[in-house]
Amino acid sequence: MPRTPDDPADGAIDLHFIGNATVLLRYGRLTLLTDPNFLHRGQYAYLGYGLLSRRLTEPAVDVTELPALDGVVLSHLHGDHWDRRATRHLDRTVPVLTTPHAARRLKVVHGFRRTAGLRTWRALTFRHGGQQVRVTALPGRHAGHPLLRGLLPPVMGSMLEFGPVGAPARTRLYVSGDTLVYDGLDEIARRFPAADLALLHLGGTLLPGGFLVTMDGAQGAELARRLDPRRVLPVHYGDYTVMRSPLAAFLAEAERIGFGDRIVHCGHGDWARVTCEPGAAPTVV
Repeated sequence: MPRTPDDPADGAIDLHFIGNATVLLRYGRLTLLTDPNFLHRGQYAYLGYGLLSRRLTEPAVDVTELPALDGVVLSHLHGDHWDRRATRHLDRTVPVLTTPHAARRLKVVHGFRRTAGLRTWRALTFRHGGQQVRVTALPGRHAGHPLLRGLLPPVMGSMLEFGPVGAPARTRLYVSGDTLVYDGLDEIARRFPAADLALLHLGGTLLPGGFLVTMDGAQGAELARRLDPRRVLPVHYGDYTVMRSPLAAFLAEAERIGFGDRIVHCGHGDWARVTCEPGAAPTVV
């Protein structure tokens, strides 16, 4: 259940899994949205080069029902992460942090003037009252083959560090974006060891020809092993016809590598509250 906005003395973050990679995060009065995808069940997302994918699920809330946002974090510009309903209904004055590629298009074509493109390891901060979240752009690759990477939009992960203004961060959330596992992600663990919660984009998305462009269950478990977060929340699975790897595949792999007790079970439309205590794994209820 969402709580009323107040001073988050306990450092808690309320998380609403709206669907696909769309998550609403509330830390006190600060409100953040990731990858706004509000197409309805049966509508098609445009993936570029004439590729379409039909949505199989309904978002938990409509874009018109969102609270006022302090910012949006967008991993990349694909039709299942920023769709035509987001373009039509989001406030064009809302700040958006994303890749330089996506920022140019959102500014020039769609009129979202307060969009900033972050290069890898660069950071910007959202503030509301006495709370803030520092967003750092992290590496990601949407495909394995260099030629295919050149055809797909660049993607970023992000580290979200929540805390009081002028004080150290209390809670760190990693959002993978639509990356595959590769050695360049290992630097994340060196710079940000043991994130409190990792939101992993799964689904095993397959393009024609059998090209994998998002992590399947095995890759998701491997990334969890490499980054060693304290808790893991799977997102971006089962929402579109191009997603071929079910959540059960990831859960089985996570259990196999000994990460089963770190998985947060928060289904589509559910809320979770993330509370961190110094030196302890976060509590998620």
